Amino acid sequence: MNITEFTEKVVKAAREVLGEEYRVESQEILKNNGTRLHGVIIRSGSVNIAPTLYVDPYLRAYEEGMPFGDIMNELLGSYRRGLPGGDVDMDFFRDYEKVKDRICFKLISAEKNEKLLEDIPYLPFLDLAIVFYYAYVGETIGEGSILIHKNHMELWNVKVSDLMRVATANSPRLFPASCRPIAEILEELMHTGADEDMQQALPMLVASNDHRVQGAGVILYPEMLAHVAEETQQSLYILPSSVHEVILLPDSGDLDPAMLKELIVSINRTQVEEPEVLSDSLYYYDLGQKEIRIAA
Repeated sequence: MNITEFTEKVVKAAREVLGEEYRVESQEILKNNGTRLHGVIIRSGSVNIAPTLYVDPYLRAYEEGMPFGDIMNELLGSYRRGLPGGDVDMDFFRDYEKVKDRICFKLISAEKNEKLLEDIPYLPFLDLAIVFYYAYVGETIGEGSILIHKNHMELWNVKVSDLMRVATANSPRLFPASCRPIAEILEELMHTGADEDMQQALPMLVASNDHRVQGAGVILYPEMLAHVAEETQQSLYILPSSVHEVILLPDSGDLDPAMLKELIVSINRTQVEEPEVLSDSLYYYDLGQKEIRIAA
């Protein structure tokens, strides 16, 4: 059974369980790096938004022997838990003045997202793309994000430069940068105390935002890289470990860029889920020139 057949099987079963008061539809969703997920959307007349239930992992569970009835119980349970407590008024999203203070940016691969970039505003940055989203927060559905599309720009009558201007101000304010020694993070994971020898042996810093979600964009924060480089008095290699974070490695003069690039490629292929891969490139922040470039 392929994923399309399995999705339709879920849709049919959900319609039978929920009855005519609910509309159940399948939808293919284009995610980061060209990843396509298969979702089921359940709508009722009483609520104006509906969560998307992704069924891809359930096909694997089904093929491994999980009873279909148990799968449906889990999916419908997730649907009921994900329902907001009432209607969500989204009319505000039509007014740029009401949304501009929560428009932020993030970084994605330009090459792997060619299809997505046809529909969304972006600015090229090296081999990456700076894209924009609205950071939603509300009592009804909590925190989330809405990717900004070209039709939103047309509705608001704004340019990409306007989005970049407000996002440059909002992103550091709403999602402050976090830059910590990797040794410190490892010590927390291993539940050990501070180890100066480990910090010297692992001089790398993990840079992200305080939410640790879509945090690779902190390298665009004004003066963030300059501050780190000036503290060490060294330029920085930037290893894109995922869309959520990057690793900063002070250039001591004895590092091999080709070896670092091989490390990035290896980790991307073996440790990082495809939708979370940022790039196979090694980047370099030049302290003297105050600029970022591709090193390898």
